[in-house]
Amino acid sequence: MSFLIAITGKGGVGKTTVAGLLVNRLIARNCLPVLAVDADPNTCLDSVLGVHAEKSVGSVREDAKQISGKGMGTGIDKQRLLELKIAESLVEAHDFDLIAMGRPEGPGCYCYANNVLKSVLNEIISQYPFVVLDNEAGLENLSRRIIQKVDLLVIVTDPSSLGLETVKRLHVLAREMGIEYDRLAIIVNRIRRNKLPESIAMVKEFTGADFVVSIPVDDEIAELAENGRSLTELGRENPVLLNLDGFLGEIGL
Repeated sequence: MSFLIAITGKGGVGKTTVAGLLVNRLIARNCLPVLAVDADPNTCLDSVLGVHAEKSVGSVREDAKQISGKGMGTGIDKQRLLELKIAESLVEAHDFDLIAMGRPEGPGCYCYANNVLKSVLNEIISQYPFVVLDNEAGLENLSRRIIQKVDLLVIVTDPSSLGLETVKRLHVLAREMGIEYDRLAIIVNRIRRNKLPESIAMVKEFTGADFVVSIPVDDEIAELAENGRSLTELGRENPVLLNLDGFLGEIGL
């Protein structure tokens, strides 16, 4: 059975950075191999992890369509052709692999790419003991049931009052959509002076969150981002990594 971590939150709070950091720490704790799923159409998880996704689910759909239309896929049905093309889009690294959803094939339409990803992703996921899913802002991919159930839902926020209110709204939305998860964690990113906002206690009670994790503002992470370098270059004693190690230890990983 795979252990699935799904990450969501409002835009601009550092979801992808958190996703990359969690992949990094799972690897460091010998939770191998890890599958990183970039379900945000603005694909950038690959850069955070120091790899390059040349193809995405959205792009290979078009490749398969062209092959099928030209009769080059004779002897193989369209679904199987899509499965093969999606398998080709998998980026293989040393301790993790990555698959990117990419952009939809038409203006505002995610339906086809989502359906294909859903049908193939379960098979791919079954081959990995640990999976980290980086969602777009909100609950779009989870609400479309790309993954039926997750072991750990992570809502990332900044420490602002608006950010914390968004956590509550996302929690309500998740319940309304019937999204299933075993445990809930709230990660408050970019904490200053190592102090969580006072209102986090009320947010924790409102959501019933199992964990509240703080990630401090970190110059090393900011510098890596500014220079387009991956999070894999972080020093072992980085306080953010130590915080996340403690969090994963609480989960039992």
